[in-house]
Amino acid sequence: MTELGEPLRIGPATARNRLVFGPHETNLARRRSISARHVAYYRARALGGVGVIVTEEASVHSSDWPYERAPLAAECAEGWEAVAAACHDEGAVVIASLGHAGGQGSSAYHQRALWGPSRVPDVVTREVPKAMEPEDVEDLLEAFAAAARLATDAGCDGVELNAGQWSLLRQFASGLTNSREDELGRDRGRLVELALARVRESVPDGVVGLRMSCDELAPWAGIVPGAAGELLARLAGERPGGPGRLLDYVTVVRGSAYATAATRPDGHVEPGFNRAAAQLVRSLLPAAVAVVAQGSIVDAEMARAVVGNSEADAVEATRAQIADPSFSSKALRGEDHLVRPCVLCNQLCQVRDVRNPIVSCVAEPRSGHETEDPDPEALRVSAGMRAARDLSVLVVGGGPAGLECARVAAHAGAQVRLLERREVLGGMLQSAAARVPGRERLALLTAFLEAECRRAGVEIVTSHEATVEEIDAHEGPAVVCTGSRPGRRTYEVLEPGTVIAAADLLSADRAPRHERPAASVVWDPVGGPVGVGVAELLAGLGRAVVLVTPDFVAGEQLSRTGDLAAANVRLARAGVELVRHAVVRAVDGEAVTVEDRFSGARRRIPAPLLVDAGHRLPEDGLARALTAGRPPEAPILLAGDAVAPRTLHEAVLEGRRAALGLVGAGGQLRAAAGAGLP
Repeated sequence: MTELGEPLRIGPATARNRLVFGPHETNLARRRSISARHVAYYRARALGGVGVIVTEEASVHSSDWPYERAPLAAECAEGWEAVAAACHDEGAVVIASLGHAGGQGSSAYHQRALWGPSRVPDVVTREVPKAMEPEDVEDLLEAFAAAARLATDAGCDGVELNAGQWSLLRQFASGLTNSREDELGRDRGRLVELALARVRESVPDGVVGLRMSCDELAPWAGIVPGAAGELLARLAGERPGGPGRLLDYVTVVRGSAYATAATRPDGHVEPGFNRAAAQLVRSLLPAAVAVVAQGSIVDAEMARAVVGNSEADAVEATRAQIADPSFSSKALRGEDHLVRPCVLCNQLCQVRDVRNPIVSCVAEPRSGHETEDPDPEALRVSAGMRAARDLSVLVVGGGPAGLECARVAAHAGAQVRLLERREVLGGMLQSAAARVPGRERLALLTAFLEAECRRAGVEIVTSHEATVEEIDAHEGPAVVCTGSRPGRRTYEVLEPGTVIAAADLLSADRAPRHERPAASVVWDPVGGPVGVGVAELLAGLGRAVVLVTPDFVAGEQLSRTGDLAAANVRLARAGVELVRHAVVRAVDGEAVTVEDRFSGARRRIPAPLLVDAGHRLPEDGLARALTAGRPPEAPILLAGDAVAPRTLHEAVLEGRRAALGLVGAGGQLRAAAGAGLP
């Protein structure tokens, strides 16, 4: 049985263990080059113990500019050199990812025609690419070779070619996009083979890997696991008369233009979904070619099982290491309980959108911001030192903001007391959000934060309503993290008891039931996961559900996490009726009146209950009632939803910043922790 911590031979390189930090978009680039922020980001994972780091994919040719801050290989030499040096110092193997997005790219930046194997429009952008001519193919092959030389000359141990998601190589290998009649159409895997051969000739002493979509989830014409396995077996064979073995490793992924979210889906998809495909590929390839499994493997136990059962030789655990840069070292030591969990929400680690957000994590907001945010883990002190500290911090509210604030302050040496009015900790994240279908993993984060607080010696008092007098009597600083309350209603309620806030419905032991299944209207002016999730939940209880949205598509904000299309499919399969571009005007206990935003036409939807998934307001009454004139050494700070109801990310970030400011490890951030009160 192979252990996750055993060294792995990958061609000419040896990785210290079998964990991989895979390639992904970060928006950390400076123009189109690898930046200092990249260096800090990758170094943190190398320091955290990972065996192999594959850097963000660089376009090999100027015809490819898929998103604004996409690296371009010709501009990455200096950055690759810095990344390689930093990560080698920490013991990690460094591989440069190379690719070309082809017809899945964008012409918005370089204002040129996209390249593709055939004139097949992309299913998302509807843009028709230019069918590549023989000279274009030759330019592409030479660009792969040149980029590989550049990366290895800069100090990278090798390169990984992308034939997975967002990939021209995959488009050539697929019947969905390749209808050519030349050699590259008769043998659709031929371009992948030629690119590998050209790269191998260019870097004979470097690692050469391939990221391959083995299932496009479009079996009518796309790549399927069996055919992918046959192609990989052909590519992995010995070549006595040629450049030798083309491949040193293969990373097995899935997805295509028809399923762009399938490579790294959110929590609606069971973790480890690609294990069977990886095992199939492993059975077909020679032992000298390593197989890396990918597919929402975010738990150490699953990673150990994949390697231990010989399903694959290594595991790509990318999101797990965005959530916890030290995931690798903790997993290898068997300290699973110390791992800050990935909740598979995709809210900040998916950055390929028009906002150009920087990669980060709702659970670990320092990810992507390593060059500017202090590291709270570097502030941990021993229990004896904590006992010697005289800083006493009172935290009011045991949701994610309060828990993170208490955790960081206590680990940094403060004496912390946390007051929570409910019987259990976790706030709305635990009582409501984690009950939405597909979001259950959110509860793992609150469990982790609570365990860390207890381990750090935080005094936790539940079922306790904090009072103004109690807080005023506290001689040290206090951080108020009291969460949110239902927002203003923009419709008439003509019959009391006919409206329930989505959070209250989710917090109940079960959703309200009638003697027979009754209709419910879900009002979702936000377009996030809550409205859609509540509609799914009620439909699952046997109710007739109508989801009303002011937008043209239900769950519009889910496009950021990759769940938009899948969410609408789930709603359709559950029988949820969608009323689009409409607003709720009145609720009378028998029906909900809605109005079309554009025509003004009104409609009564028979339903005794309206579930309001709308915006919320800060629960800041306690903070505003506190006595003015507190001394500077005993300030009142607000964090999270008590400042303004937003997402889990802001709650954790502001709770952390409040603690760092109070313990003197980020005083410059104190103002950013929230609204300070006298």
